[in-house]
Amino acid sequence: MTNNNSNKFFIDQHGCAKNQVDGELLVAHLVAKNWTQTFEPSEADLIIVNSCGFIESAKTESLDAVMSARQMYPKAKILLAGCLAQRYANELKDNLEEADGFFGNGDLDQLYKVVEPLMKGERPVLVPEQKGVCGGNRNMLLNFPGTAFVKITEGCNNRCSFCAIPIIRGELRSRPAQEIIDEIKLLISQGVYELNLIGQDLAAYGTGREDNVFGTGRTYLPKGTPGDLSVEGGSNLIGNSMDEDSSNASEPAKMTSGLAQLLKQISALEGTFRLRLLYIHPDHFNEDILPVMKADERFVPYFDIPFQSGDDDTILAMHRVGCQKKYKALIDLIRSYFPETAIRTTFMAGFPGESDAAAENTRNFLKEICTDWSGCFSYSKEDDTPAYDFKKQVPHKTAEKRAAELVLIQSEITKERLKLRCSKEYDILIEEVLSEGEENPDEGLAIGRAWFQAPEVDGSVVVRYDRSVQSEVDAVKTGRLVRVKIVSSGDVDLNGDFVCDSPLNKGILKNSLKFAQNEI
Repeated sequence: MTNNNSNKFFIDQHGCAKNQVDGELLVAHLVAKNWTQTFEPSEADLIIVNSCGFIESAKTESLDAVMSARQMYPKAKILLAGCLAQRYANELKDNLEEADGFFGNGDLDQLYKVVEPLMKGERPVLVPEQKGVCGGNRNMLLNFPGTAFVKITEGCNNRCSFCAIPIIRGELRSRPAQEIIDEIKLLISQGVYELNLIGQDLAAYGTGREDNVFGTGRTYLPKGTPGDLSVEGGSNLIGNSMDEDSSNASEPAKMTSGLAQLLKQISALEGTFRLRLLYIHPDHFNEDILPVMKADERFVPYFDIPFQSGDDDTILAMHRVGCQKKYKALIDLIRSYFPETAIRTTFMAGFPGESDAAAENTRNFLKEICTDWSGCFSYSKEDDTPAYDFKKQVPHKTAEKRAAELVLIQSEITKERLKLRCSKEYDILIEEVLSEGEENPDEGLAIGRAWFQAPEVDGSVVVRYDRSVQSEVDAVKTGRLVRVKIVSSGDVDLNGDFVCDSPLNKGILKNSLKFAQNEI
């Protein structure tokens, strides 16, 4: 099969937001080679399963996708890409006959080194060495209009005992600040309103071994950040790690975290947008970002902080340095800056050695911190992680039961937190416009999100508007903002009535004009 304009590809996306960005880059690479993206797998010459390899259930889902694609679309070439390929390609090439090729995510620029021989009938396997942070222009965003993920780091140095991310994606690497700024400029010039900064741990931005994101060397290491990886456990340096002389610690620029410095540069940009931070490790949360965010209303006070446990012994066994008391103090600090903040977290149930008392400590911790959202899942025993060999493994049924109990607690907290949003007005980013209401054909329905709802993981706002009023019909479009008054709440979603077209839409439209005039 030769490369020509008739070649079509379909991408089957799995995993997290970071993997979604990788998928968008894969799309861009193929489009640059004159391939055409199709959203119908039956039309595709090439099906890419962009896999997740984080936990067992995600691995199974990705493998099932490959086998299902082979059965349903026997004429297509099937490429297993992503985390699962990066981690297990050499094992899977002998055991997964349904895949025609394998491509890891270490260096996405090498995609065509696999696609070209694959389409010629070969069965290539390529696991690129992890380098830098894969980036570039993305001509197709795999999410609803108006929002985008911006990856600022890759890999992780935290070495949590349960986590395979460092094995899959390698050591921490951070993107140069100017590259991130340029990407944000491009996105807002294209009408993107919501920017979500992502990385395995945003707190560690600029602290990787080879990082030089501002041209001044490796940045200040927040307390608890693993430092020199040549020393087991890290050195937890404070100051500029390019020069370990403690006299440098008094220099203000070097005592500002890389994330805070990056946010200051983003804040200096003109334009209408909102910025959300996702995934900040609780052990070295950058407290210096709070005043920066408070000074710019475009930075929404949404914090995704994966605590994983509320029991001190379990936290220590996870190779973390925090404790329940410190984590509670962090929540209190954030809420002192932002009383209406939205906080998401993650809990792992059934970690090896977790006793009934430890599980109870986590349940009580969740009740006390009252996070708006949380993901709760049972421990997955991952190859090559320290916890794999830990004694006192918790039975799977027990772990599942404890996870379900956390889900139930969070659901009750979420319902109460959502009630606090009622009777207030918010700018809602419309993601889908639905058909008319069942009882009233003039009632229009749309689905959108407020600033306190991150894409894909949190609830939504159901927006009702009058289809007999043309101005309302014109306003409620995907990718646009509408002002909505929240009238009721449910288990995870809110219901609201259309108030007016958001004034912010004018600013979003001006973004492209300002960009063209080099004013952004």
